[in-house]
Amino acid sequence: MQFTVSQETIARPLQLVCSIVERRATLPILSTILLRAHGNQLSMTSTDMELEMIATLPVAVEQEGKTTVSARKFLDICRAMPSNATISFKAQDNKAVVRAGKSRFSLSTLPSEDFPDSEGANYVDEISLPQSALKSLLDETSFAMASQDVRYYLNGLLLEREDNILRAVATDGHRLALGSLTTSSSVADKSSIIIPRKAIMELGRLLNDSEENVTIGFSSQQIKVELPDLHFTSKLIDGQFPNYERVIPINGGKEVIAEREQLKQALSRAAILSNDKHRSVRINIESGLFKATVTNQEQETAEEEITIDYDEAPLEVAFNNAYLLDLLNAIPDDKVKMVFVDDDRRACVLVSPVDKKLERQYVVMAMIL
Repeated sequence: MQFTVSQETIARPLQLVCSIVERRATLPILSTILLRAHGNQLSMTSTDMELEMIATLPVAVEQEGKTTVSARKFLDICRAMPSNATISFKAQDNKAVVRAGKSRFSLSTLPSEDFPDSEGANYVDEISLPQSALKSLLDETSFAMASQDVRYYLNGLLLEREDNILRAVATDGHRLALGSLTTSSSVADKSSIIIPRKAIMELGRLLNDSEENVTIGFSSQQIKVELPDLHFTSKLIDGQFPNYERVIPINGGKEVIAEREQLKQALSRAAILSNDKHRSVRINIESGLFKATVTNQEQETAEEEITIDYDEAPLEVAFNNAYLLDLLNAIPDDKVKMVFVDDDRRACVLVSPVDKKLERQYVVMAMIL
């Protein structure tokens, strides 16, 4: 196997492919990437047995073949070369030689036959949509996913298809983020999958703000994402996601309209004195005024006041300040609507953009005062 490629061509796709390789892989073969040279293309494959990524790029192939090399070492070598360098790769007799200019590296290889084969899946549903739309949907909901929760089904994001709506939902039990967008295709039956947290984080890096289309395919066991010159698959979480519709308040509450950036800056300043463990902020609302107060264990106090659109009865409630800041960072709109609800279940706030063009809803449960 032998090929040559410019550093500029291989650096970016190689970095993407190496991103899912575990630094401390349980099996030596999982710390490698599979290189296949065929025709005038090179495909680079990585996997951690849950995720798989395949990048394809144009190269000059002198000899077709396939082999595996250490993902980290090959990436470090290629990144260290000047952008105008031409990289030559030759694999033979369990060794790979990488040359560029006067640099020469000899790397060990493992048999390509030992590299895990991706399991074929029957994708029953596929949709195409702009990358920017999918990226926004994931960015504006995924922050609410749980991390290492014993309720494993919360350590991921629910993706739901209903008619021509694609819906994303994430929750960690204390807060919930819901987003939806309209697609060009419809489904007859409602369906849903749970995508693992690691896969969602990788997709956040792979997607960009372009109008170029991305294709998503769904099966009962995995999801595939097709980007130009990049193929990404992930196994799904097998579990029952909570009924998120029960969490979203349907009864009216006390409604506040506020400038998002002004509110975010006020809560950020108040957070300077917050306790690292609880991060609670006490909120007092009265006619035209929003007051945020933080008191820490040293009895130090931070107070912030902003002007709001509100003319109902006074209200006092406490929340995790970090949760409020997360959702305010996710909402791109200038103004937000906050509906404070205190029903039989528990007090909470429902936050959404004032601009209804973006279908986003966020729920944060209140803390005990």
